[in-house]
Amino acid sequence: MDTVDKQLLNLIQSNFPITSEPYKEIGLKLGISESEVIRRITNLKSNRIIRRIGATFDSKKLGYQSTLCAMKVPEERLDEVAKLVNSYPGVTHNYLRNHDYNMWFTLITKSEKEQNDILREMKEKSGITDLLNLPAVRFFKVRVDFRL
Repeated sequence: MDTVDKQLLNLIQSNFPITSEPYKEIGLKLGISESEVIRRITNLKSNRIIRRIGATFDSKKLGYQSTLCAMKVPEERLDEVAKLVNSYPGVTHNYLRNHDYNMWFTLITKSEKEQNDILREMKEKSGITDLLNLPAVRFFKVRVDFRL
């Protein structure tokens, strides 16, 4: 990463422009072309420095239900089960932990009933019944910006 990549990352973390041509606007701020911004972001994604670029919404304020889930998945089935879990549009995060409950994911749905239906279906399709549904009791939002 060079200085421009670092400036780019600092800018897009919390000041991503909401315009019809955001990459052009970012380029103007950094003194590079729109195509150079896109090339650099593509490169940062390829090198796994950026995982995603997108908005974050407060799902509860939009009327959705959110929950954190944990599954005990046999090591040899991790890829298969991850593929199944990730196939549901309401799954926003899915990651592994070094724990008996080794697959953790978040699920956002329109209702508690839909949430329960999806979790039941995941259990049926995967054959894994050891799935914890851990809805938030209190909500904490931690904002983190990494200054480079």
